[in-house]
Amino acid sequence: MAKKSQTWEWIKAIVIAVGLAAVIRYFFFAPILVDGVSMMPTLQDRDRMIVSKIGYRIGEPQRFDIIVFKATEDKDYIKRVIGLPGDRIEYKNDVLYVNGKAYEEPYLNDYKKQTTDGPLTYDFKLEEVTGQQTVPKGQLFVLGDNRRFSKDSRTIGTISMGQVIGKTNIVYWPLSDARIIKKP
Repeated sequence: MAKKSQTWEWIKAIVIAVGLAAVIRYFFFAPILVDGVSMMPTLQDRDRMIVSKIGYRIGEPQRFDIIVFKATEDKDYIKRVIGLPGDRIEYKNDVLYVNGKAYEEPYLNDYKKQTTDGPLTYDFKLEEVTGQQTVPKGQLFVLGDNRRFSKDSRTIGTISMGQVIGKTNIVYWPLSDARIIKKP
């Protein structure tokens, strides 16, 4: 009888542990694998990160947050928030302008120095790439840090807040590159 009781206790403990892990992963945190070079040099292909799913249930995205969103039914993208609802976005001479004000993007400085054959980010206005003068309400304008090789809001348009899975800034693998990515 004691053997049966002990087995039952182990089964309950395992079921509770699996249930707790599922709840944490579904509602709070989840791992994600960086797939591709669109966020270089900030993120490398095959970096593994933690996505916080609770951040935007409490607050709103901020400019320069790195987010994960549902791009297609079976594909998630990792990009940087550049434009918030109501913003007018423009790039001119490799400089970001939001509502007419120039913004520095220090996370791109090293990459810009390496780029000798023209700007890292080609000139454009939000209206030219999305047909909108401002980022619509409930939408975000996102870009990859590797501006020349990123499928982002310049091609897929703005993304809705409903597509956003969460915010990410913790690289946990490879262990030698583990770090917290600070926002500028």
